[in-house]
Amino acid sequence: MKVVIQRVSEASVLIDNSINREIKQGFVILLGITNTDDEIDIQWLVKKIIGLRVFNDDNQIMNRSILDINGSILLISQFTLYASTKKGNRPSYIQAAKPEFAKPLYNKFIDELRVSIKKLELGEFGADMKVSLVNDGPVTIIIDSKNKE
Repeated sequence: MKVVIQRVSEASVLIDNSINREIKQGFVILLGITNTDDEIDIQWLVKKIIGLRVFNDDNQIMNRSILDINGSILLISQFTLYASTKKGNRPSYIQAAKPEFAKPLYNKFIDELRVSIKKLELGEFGADMKVSLVNDGPVTIIIDSKNKE
């Protein structure tokens, strides 16, 4: 699994140009799932995400986690994180998991996040979405569960 995490002061998503979900301070997380992912990847990533100390403390040092600030998460499925651009100019998505494999893992990822995160908003798996955000910092972190070491 790959995630792109953006620390935000606010964010929202329009789904199929109608449904709007929004958060205030927290993370926008783009989640990509590949064919070799499993529940171990989910558990490791969720633990890493909720423990990231990227929010400022009273001394303006990034020393607080999303739990420390009671922050929110907006989670968006993003198969294009597994785009390969090695050959030609048209990206290949062969490494992205097919929906029938990815959607159950996406749902398990949501369940794991909900254990710790009270304010969780979601995009819609496979939908056309428009994501708006104010990247705070900016702080953007990319984590791949296959690169744990």
